[in-house]
Amino acid sequence: MDKSLAASKQCVQWQGPASLVGLLVVWEAAASVLANRLFPGPFGVATVLVEEVLRGDLAYHLGVSLARVAVSLALAVAVGSVLGYLAGRSRSADVWLKPWIVILLNVPALVVVVLIYVWLGLVESALVLAVALNKLPNVVVTIREGASRLDKDLSEMAEIYRFSRTSWLNHVVLPQLAPFFLATLRNGLSLTWKIVLLAELLGRSNGIGFQLQVYFQNFDVSRILAYTMSFGMVMLAIEYGVFAPLERRLARWRR
Repeated sequence: MDKSLAASKQCVQWQGPASLVGLLVVWEAAASVLANRLFPGPFGVATVLVEEVLRGDLAYHLGVSLARVAVSLALAVAVGSVLGYLAGRSRSADVWLKPWIVILLNVPALVVVVLIYVWLGLVESALVLAVALNKLPNVVVTIREGASRLDKDLSEMAEIYRFSRTSWLNHVVLPQLAPFFLATLRNGLSLTWKIVLLAELLGRSNGIGFQLQVYFQNFDVSRILAYTMSFGMVMLAIEYGVFAPLERRLARWRR
């Protein structure tokens, strides 16, 4: 039984890489059939990717974009978590925040980025603020759901045993909110990436978004796909190297 279970787990672990290999095979076959410079194959794109890495351009622009993503996401999560927790635990706070959250959820990211650039200028702080504002309502909604579902029995137990505020936060609140924080980070990272690229394309002179704009103007599809692959690989590394282990660790208390 144990051998069967181990074999099943090993099979599941290989399914992800196998799907990526399958995608590359289909991509290469389609590129060979079309034989068009506007649809290069994976090997041609990989060659361009290596060239950009060796030149140092890719590392620089990727690093700039990653820094913007990190700062914007951290700001959105810090502010949004506080507001979300308040909305989940207080009826009056929820009622007060709801119309603002609905508005921010439905205003297009492009509009927010353009307005912030107009008001603050084409500066770094404007980009960070615009991206954080676009992500903020999603954080509030997710954390609010978690805060509204906190187990009352655990809270009562903490009161009976006279938990300190720190112990109550560490052993009662945070373990229950952990899955919601993780969902916020996962969804936030993907959304923040996209908005950062948009903001860079509109008003910055560096970063992945700026580079994509340059290559679009030159119809350089190989480099567009190379830069796209670069941050795709970074996202896979973060998912499997950070989020997946973190998820397993946070779920231990449920066992």
